This record gives sequence, structure tokens and C-alpha cells, in this order.
Amino acid sequence: MKAMKILAGNSNRALAETIAAYLGIPLCRAHVRRFADMEIFVEILENVRGQDAFVVQSASAPANDHLMELLIMIDALRRASARRITAVLPYFGYARQDRKQGPRTPISAKLVANLITRAGADRVLTVDLHAGQIQGFFDIPTDNLYAAPVMVADIKERQNQQDVTVISPDVGGVVRARALAKRIDAPLAIVDKRRERAGESEVMHIIGDVAGRNCILIDDIVDSGGTLCNAAEALLAEGANSVSAYITHGVLSGAAAGRIAASKLKELVVTDTIEPTGAVQAATNIRVIPIGPLLGEAIARTAKEESVSSLFD
Repeated sequence: MKAMKILAGNSNRALAETIAAYLGIPLCRAHVRRFADMEIFVEILENVRGQDAFVVQSASAPANDHLMELLIMIDALRRASARRITAVLPYFGYARQDRKQGPRTPISAKLVANLITRAGADRVLTVDLHAGQIQGFFDIPTDNLYAAPVMVADIKERQNQQDVTVISPDVGGVVRARALAKRIDAPLAIVDKRRERAGESEVMHIIGDVAGRNCILIDDIVDSGGTLCNAAEALLAEGANSVSAYITHGVLSGAAAGRIAASKLKELVVTDTIEPTGAVQAATNIRVIPIGPLLGEAIARTAKEESVSSLFD
């Protein structure tokens, strides 16, 4: 650990402090600030020559500012002769733009991967990529961690597993939901929905038996919250006793927190890959669980050249 440095951008300093505390080392002293015209300036205040540097920075709102901070911090470390630079993105922004949606549209996730690589990162560490194939967008080693162990521990502590059914909010999330259902030995159901346009969804029907069950929706990202609220109403209409949701990344943009608070969801549980806003903290049915220890252990194993995948066996 003596040859390791943990640096934090401005996106989620609290999470970086939790990771540093888990590793038993202080955060590396650095200035990440703005000039009067909002240009980003980075100055690392400690010697990092020959060090194993980890930059903790989620590409959360404002995504472009936080992404630029990450790139400049990586460049500063490279020019300061850090031995190896790992970009730790608890939340990888632009991940939903992982393919061409239509003619003359970008694949922005690939562009961001190129930017991080060209800035000088040697490795990437992230959590629950929206699509696993994004790992292939990088030409450097990329570890995609899973929040499932943290969620499973919370579910086992707080839920009566005999009455639980795990729900995938769409067909695309079945693999993720099935993996968690297997961990807690629970049945699986699927919400079939039709999305007319981005940010809006219409629930069609439920595939599976949810009557008399306590349903747990599993997904990687909650943004506007519309899908979750619609799914909760559809599940309750089918006879579910209650509906909770476990989501890795609580983007919760705009009025999403208020929408969740006013919904029929019993509880929304998110990890702290994205720093919770005041509105999220004020919502009585939104709870945040820590992901820092998982990231800290993955960083420690990366630094010691040990297996990271064995964390999820």
C-alpha cells in the first residue's frame, strides 16, 4: 500500500474517502479547481513518481465536467511519472450510448473509452456497466465489478426471502436479474414494456406469477424513475404484496426523486456510485447502501496483482 495513491475528483469525494479509509491510507493531496472561465486546473501536491495511482471519479452530472476532470487528472499523473494509472469510474457515463440507435448517430461509449485510453490510463475499474460488451471498447485491461454481493447482503438482512420474487424491469435485464435471483434462491418474473421514446415507458404485462409476493426490481440505472413507477403499479395490479427496487446507479435526474417518493414503490435502494443529491436524501423511500468497501477491496487486489473476479465467485 505504500506505493499506492488514491486521488479524488469532485464527482464523489465521499466515496473516495470511504475507499481510502478501507485501504488505510489518506487521499493523495491534489487541487482540482476551475479558472474564472470554468477551465479545469489540476495540481497534484505529492510525489507520485513510480506510484500505482487510482483516480476515483464517476461520470455523473454534470457528466462532461466530471469526465474532463478525470482526463486532466490522468494526464497530470502521466506527466508526473506515475508507474501505473487506473481510472476508477464507479459510474461509467455515456454507457447507454453503446451502439448506433439510428443513421448518423454516435457510439459515445466507445468515444469516451478512447478518450480515457489516450489520456494515459493503463487500466479501468468500473461497476455494473450498462452493457458488458463496453469492456471491449477499451484497448486496456478493464474490470467490471458487480454490485450484486452488496445487494444480496442487504436483501438477506432486510427481506423475508420466502416471499420474494426478483423482477427484471425489461427483457434486456433478465441476465442480471436471474443472477441475483439465483444468489437468493428466489423465482424470477419479467416486466414486458414498450418504450415509445427515450425517458418514457409504457408497461404492457407481467411474465410470471407475482400474486401474493414481495417483488424486488433489479436494474443497473434509474434515471427519470418512470420505468420503476410504472412497473410498480403493474406488479401491484397483478396482486403483488409490495414492490421494492435495488438499482446500482441512482442517476435520478430532474424530478426523479420526487416521482419515486410519490410512487407506490415501498423502497428504492441505490448504491453510492453516484453521490446522492439533497432530494434523494430527503426522500423517505430512497435508501443508499455503500459500495466503497467492494471498490476498496478490488483496488487492493489490483495493486497486489491478485484476482478481482474471485470477489464474485
